Amino acid sequence: MSFDLVLFGGTGDLSWRKLMPALFQAFKHGTLPEGARIIGVGRDDLSDERYRALILSRFEEVDLAKRPSADEFERFSSLLEFVSMDLSKPEHYAYLKDKLAQRPADTVVMYLATAPTLFTTIVEQLAAAGLNTPQTRVVLEKPLGHDLASNRAINHSVAQVFSEKQVFRIDHYLGKPAVQNLFALRFGNALFEPLWRREHIANIQITIAEELGVEKRGGFYETTGALRDMVQNHALQLLCAIGMEPPINSHADAIRDEKLKVLRSLKPWTAETLAQDVIRGQYAAGAIGGAAVPGYREELGVNPASNTETFVALRTEISNWRWAGVPFYIRTGKRLAGRDARIVVNFRPTPHAIFNSQMGDANRLVINLQPKDGLELHLLAQAQDKRQNSNILAPVQLDLDFDKRFGGERVGAYERLLLDVIDGRLNLFVRSDEQEEAWRWVEPMLTYWKADAQGPRPYAAGTWGPSATSAMIARDGFCWAEEC
Repeated sequence: MSFDLVLFGGTGDLSWRKLMPALFQAFKHGTLPEGARIIGVGRDDLSDERYRALILSRFEEVDLAKRPSADEFERFSSLLEFVSMDLSKPEHYAYLKDKLAQRPADTVVMYLATAPTLFTTIVEQLAAAGLNTPQTRVVLEKPLGHDLASNRAINHSVAQVFSEKQVFRIDHYLGKPAVQNLFALRFGNALFEPLWRREHIANIQITIAEELGVEKRGGFYETTGALRDMVQNHALQLLCAIGMEPPINSHADAIRDEKLKVLRSLKPWTAETLAQDVIRGQYAAGAIGGAAVPGYREELGVNPASNTETFVALRTEISNWRWAGVPFYIRTGKRLAGRDARIVVNFRPTPHAIFNSQMGDANRLVINLQPKDGLELHLLAQAQDKRQNSNILAPVQLDLDFDKRFGGERVGAYERLLLDVIDGRLNLFVRSDEQEEAWRWVEPMLTYWKADAQGPRPYAAGTWGPSATSAMIARDGFCWAEEC
């Protein structure tokens, strides 16, 4: 199958940092279909050779394991071409059309790795040039808008040009092997499903923590913040994967229908819950790995009086028969105590204690997403206390490391998702109504913060965020996994 991948934003950060390494890995693994052509699009005046040289130089900055050898890059670079375009000029799209017509492909993928403000312009110009054929697929990167209204406007413009089955709204978290195993854990095994409900689960915690600050992306982060950057998409997608009902089959719409039901079942916000159950923070100066780091307001490109949040923690519930009354806690932030993405499912204690143990919350399932990838099942086992000659319960755990088990067989998130786009598989992509429902639920928080003169709570870099986060979960009688 021949295909063309047209990469708008072909010289941008996302392209060289994520997309080109993923495409190379697919090429190296032999999973990239033959007859491939990758066309970078940008404002720069570059020849094909200069573009290849630029990409080669950028490969020096990616992980060592993802760098090609000289021979590998020579073969991979034969797929790369470049087109200089001003995205507002119709004649440049006409030139792109002529270039694509030189070698008709079975599938054409238009990947919009640009600012979301350009999405409408690009899709309208593609249609005007006749480049929205039935063989065309369009990939939209996050964030898709900055609120519900802008998201709807983009989706409306795209729907005028492409059918829903041609649109791939990408959330790279859904391509992570660990998230794939979350679906496999729930729907490929009979072990946990009978327990996956309010009668057996006390609470669920979703953590997406980063040690890094905003680095050189201060200007971008000032207009985004942690809520838009992480909660509206990644965290809510994880919540849906945990909370959804089993789909009738593995088809894309069956899965996305169930995720949509979860989003529609999230408990609506009130003035009281917005004040008590949502914590926003901003990192101050502190230490990471023993090295001093600056506060967010001292970062390059950041307003010295900024109220942009770098941390969000919240409590919510899914108001349906399965989950009624079970709190779901989400927290995400930058400059935290560690790089750690995980889901912790805390089971209820036994209804009647017959052993001498105070560890009532010891039964938990930990789904590690990064940097570790795997499952931990925490249990209690009987141990003999020789000093007291009595039986006591001691914590034990079963630990499954997927990287050790599967090793080189694992496929990275962007590699997986790019191959799915080329093959037309929509299972791991977000539908428009699903995305709009997520924005609808998030928007009251944005509105509340606009009127909140207090601003984000400061927290020292290298900690787990504002102390109010612990107080929020303690009101329910629980604690974060690392605090228990």
